[in-house]
Amino acid sequence: MKALIQRVKKASVTINAELYSSVGFGLLVFLGVEKGDTEENAKNLAQKLVNLRIFEDENEKMNLSLKDVHGEMLVVSQFTLCGDCKKGTRPSFDKSAPPDIAEKLYERFVEYVKEFNIKTQTGKFRAMMDVELVNDGPVTFMVEK
Repeated sequence: MKALIQRVKKASVTINAELYSSVGFGLLVFLGVEKGDTEENAKNLAQKLVNLRIFEDENEKMNLSLKDVHGEMLVVSQFTLCGDCKKGTRPSFDKSAPPDIAEKLYERFVEYVKEFNIKTQTGKFRAMMDVELVNDGPVTFMVEK
């Protein structure tokens, strides 16, 4: 399971020119589910992200977590994170989990995040989405579990 996370001032998802979801200060998480990923991966990744100390404290040091700053999270499914571009010029998606499994683990990840009392919004699985964000920093990390 892979997550490309961005610290944001705000982020939103629009589908068919209509606002679908939005968050304020917090994290935008693009989530990719790979073959072999489990609910345990989803649980561990959720715990890691809500506790990852990437928000600045009073000394401008990355020392606070999403929980500490009472931030929000927008989770967007992103199977292309599982793409392999090592060979040739066309990505291979052999490592991506099948859609039915990926959707279940995506939803479980969101449920695990909500268990930490994090205000959480989502994109729509398998939909074409316009994602907008105001990156804070910019701060971006790739996290794998």
